[in-house]
Amino acid sequence: MTLRAPLTAAALLATASLAAQAQARPMTPEDVAQLESVGTIAVSPDGSRIAYTTASLPDVTDGEENGTTQQQLKLAYGPSNARDFLPDDISVSGVTFSPDGRMVSFTWADEDEKTAVWGIPVDGGAQRKLAAVEGAAVRSYAWSPDGSTIWMLAGAEEDKARTKQAKAGFNSVVYEEEAKLTRLFSARVGAEIDAEPKPVAIPGYVSAFKVAPDGRHAVVDSAPTPQIDDAYTAKRAHVLDLTNGKVVRIVETPGKLGDIEISPDGAQLSMIAGVDMNDPAATTLHLVDVATGAYRALNAGAPEAAVDAEWLADGRLAAVIHKGAQSALRIYNGDGSVAEEHDGGALILTSVEAGGGTLAVEANSPRHPGELFVWNDGAFQRWTQHNAWLSEIDFGEQRAFTYTARDGQEVEGVLIEPVGGAPRGGAPLILNVHGGPEAHDSNGWQTAYSKPGQVAAGQGYAVFLPNYRGSTGYGTAFSKQHTGNYTDPEFTDLVDAKRALVAAGIADADRTGVTGGSYGGYATAWSSTRWSEEFAAGVMFVGISNQVSKFGTGDIPYEMYNVHSGKWPWDDWMAMLEVSPIFHVDKASTPLLIMHGEEDTRVDPGQSLELYRAMKIRKPDVPVRLVFYPGEGHGNQKAAARYDYNLRMMRWFDTYLKTGDRDAPLPAERPVLPAGTTGASSDD
Repeated sequence: MTLRAPLTAAALLATASLAAQAQARPMTPEDVAQLESVGTIAVSPDGSRIAYTTASLPDVTDGEENGTTQQQLKLAYGPSNARDFLPDDISVSGVTFSPDGRMVSFTWADEDEKTAVWGIPVDGGAQRKLAAVEGAAVRSYAWSPDGSTIWMLAGAEEDKARTKQAKAGFNSVVYEEEAKLTRLFSARVGAEIDAEPKPVAIPGYVSAFKVAPDGRHAVVDSAPTPQIDDAYTAKRAHVLDLTNGKVVRIVETPGKLGDIEISPDGAQLSMIAGVDMNDPAATTLHLVDVATGAYRALNAGAPEAAVDAEWLADGRLAAVIHKGAQSALRIYNGDGSVAEEHDGGALILTSVEAGGGTLAVEANSPRHPGELFVWNDGAFQRWTQHNAWLSEIDFGEQRAFTYTARDGQEVEGVLIEPVGGAPRGGAPLILNVHGGPEAHDSNGWQTAYSKPGQVAAGQGYAVFLPNYRGSTGYGTAFSKQHTGNYTDPEFTDLVDAKRALVAAGIADADRTGVTGGSYGGYATAWSSTRWSEEFAAGVMFVGISNQVSKFGTGDIPYEMYNVHSGKWPWDDWMAMLEVSPIFHVDKASTPLLIMHGEEDTRVDPGQSLELYRAMKIRKPDVPVRLVFYPGEGHGNQKAAARYDYNLRMMRWFDTYLKTGDRDAPLPAERPVLPAGTTGASSDD
């Protein structure tokens, strides 16, 4: 008999790891449907606890009733020490703490009532209504520093005569001429709800506000009208005297406006904004002198993007900075100099909150969606653990991948390799193109209903998310390479990405596909027509097909002019047509699935219909399908529509891309749903 030495701890761990790998399984669309992530975060004034929400959709794959995202309130006291704080049927938003830290407040609509401000004691007790505006929903709110008042931003007052007319059938709408402005109210906080909140005059259409430490002033984001174009091009920060509603100062920034925070002493604002009217995105961090309105940029021209900021109690400023596909936490001194910086490592930080010496961030990684982390002893300590079942998933390896475009520009993206790696000759490749294009993809969680990510990796695909010219995260100069240059170099970057991945042995040149939504949908349409020989399948979502008609049917003509086209259609009609996918349908041989929300106001559904009709008539032998989602807008919101989309996308790629057969027959009109699924089709 041979005696064997006992297994070492390392050997036992290795054995357990191999056993786990043997039991691992690929990710599925059903998994995507049940993902949950951390939503909003609020740190108590003393830093002892963190309120946060978990965001999830009803699991229609398991028979739950169709609906939109629900946010469950939770309270965390430390790592893996959190508990539900409200019943499951209460979906909240606007979570924060009262100034004394004794209560968590939130907005919620109770049954048939309008959305109001509610609160629940942190030490136990039932939730109660704190403030409301009769006949209107509260959109956002803020506490006065002493806790005696709640300021509420509410919807417009009901026009009862107009409502009566509408009920009688006179429900016509005059386009862009019936603006409904928000209103600001102050309500006393006490044992009983204030029955008559006081109105406060505000300028234009206010979309956000914050109360200064003195309790007498607020900083409001205001635009002339509620139109999205004004939000992009004309929104400015106004310092408002809350006692009389007078604007005492306007911060005259020239471009897009993002996150604004007030310093603890009320003397400064941090402001994430564009550097000029032609800056595609608000990514530059500024400091503003409240007394004068003067502002200065802290990171202008740097190859990065400021994402979020939060003042610390000691007067320093914490900021989340994205550098290409990675992220960092940067701390500025009150004078704007950099005090310290901490690399996010494998984490992609997305937001930051602080209170009482506790610094919390929301962060994701290639292996999990957004979770709550706290900066502690020089490291990010994970406090929440959602989606425990992800431990069962066999993930494809994910990393940043950089290549050189045809003109010498270095371009970065995120590569997800097939589970087990790419085979000899390369794997089928899906280019997943982000929208904007003033956005970027980070090396974090990259799987969603419209992002094939790890679902595709589990089925043998490689996925690449390119941060092509026009993307943020690499500095304003990089993002401005898009302006006035529709399709080139931005979309030639996609072709060059494919060729680089083929040369690296990762992708199969004959089995490369493309998908994306909004501007990524435009990229998909262009790649499936002008560059059709390069792409074996396309899945286009809420995308652009005709830049001429897009101008007249969308809701952002000035934003398009300022940061996208750089000219009006009538300046050169032919040039605008030549950068439209419908102009290149004669070259199309790529099987194309087109999907669009019927209520989309950003990119009119007619954009998809134009391309579909041109393909059907000019290229009747090329597989094409158009799917509309009733009730959905510029991106699907309901669980059933999202699940349906994911199934259709993957089935289209399985039919045409994985096989490399561009002549394969169309798949069935309806996805095959798992047993127990109810109402999860595109008709919902």
